[in-house]
Amino acid sequence: MKRAFDLIFSFIILITFLPFGIIISLFIVLSSPGGIFYRQERIGKNGIPFMLFKFRSMRTNSDQSGSLTVGMKDSRITKIGVFIRKYKLDEFPQFINVLFGTMSVVGPRPEVKEFVDLYTEKQRKILEVKPGITDYASLEYFNENEVLAQSSDPKKTYIEDVMPHKIMINQKYLRRPTLSHDISIIAKTVKRIVFN
Repeated sequence: MKRAFDLIFSFIILITFLPFGIIISLFIVLSSPGGIFYRQERIGKNGIPFMLFKFRSMRTNSDQSGSLTVGMKDSRITKIGVFIRKYKLDEFPQFINVLFGTMSVVGPRPEVKEFVDLYTEKQRKILEVKPGITDYASLEYFNENEVLAQSSDPKKTYIEDVMPHKIMINQKYLRRPTLSHDISIIAKTVKRIVFN
């Protein structure tokens, strides 16, 4: 049932969003050299790596200087990137990941291997379900980049404070990964984006 919902919901979103996606793509191409999409390896269900899709919001090869972005004033973020990040529009290509079956609409956000390697055995339980586009932790840390921007050592803050708390929050989802629960989280996410 969850997989059927993921497929139908993602297909509807992608078709509806297509005209806006074309406009965003044009702005991305015009704002800086490089492709439209950004692909990054993330760790999925059962620890299996996959390539996550996003609209490119940073200058090409910016991730070579670090996987964390710090605030909207990060010099690597393009002008259109600031806009699409604010309204989470850069995340929409991940519905393609959902169609491919590497992600769900709702589930713990997938991390890069660098941070997954730091998980304790207990924390690795979140890898027992497919990662998602949105989850409780995404709502709690909706402005995560701004939180990290206030730290003198963003990477340390993320590893020691933010990441463990996000995993703890996601334990709520693991206890009840149902369709009705998914719909509730989606509704809360839409509300948060609209009224951000």
